[in-house]
Amino acid sequence: MFHRIDEFIQGWKHESATTLKLMETLTDESLSCQVTPEGRTLGYLAWHIALCIGEMSSKAGLPVRGPAEDSDAPSTAAEISAAYRDSAAQLTDTVSAHWTDATLEEEVNMYGEQWKKGFVLSVLLAHEVHHRGQMTVLMRQAGLKVPGVYGPSREEWAAFGMPPAR
Repeated sequence: MFHRIDEFIQGWKHESATTLKLMETLTDESLSCQVTPEGRTLGYLAWHIALCIGEMSSKAGLPVRGPAEDSDAPSTAAEISAAYRDSAAQLTDTVSAHWTDATLEEEVNMYGEQWKKGFVLSVLLAHEVHHRGQMTVLMRQAGLKVPGVYGPSREEWAAFGMPPAR
């Protein structure tokens, strides 16, 4: 749980930049990739990440504009990454403008439970990282080069002239 706005903003800027790096690697063709016929597609996961910023924020009382919670995923990777970029950038400005360190201890109703606002921000960040991991698996299946997230990817190791990490 976050206890200070500046800690959240620092973490969010790092993680959202990483998510955007993945989003900008997607191609229109890759959006339909899925593990099983019942599973989520890569495009849906990317869209879900983009729209949850506004959805979770608004439930917590932060006016972040974003795609409607029930909207269908766009058909292009560029539209998804643009929506993500806009919502992710708005989030830091909106949190700074509307909340203080003290308000992070206040509780709000989230999904039928009482969550501290600092916990809402933690869940939002963890939720994104969780789905980003799912995206990287689907990106590999779609034949995309996955950029490094918390270190170099296989392709980046090769570009450094090093054998891939095991």
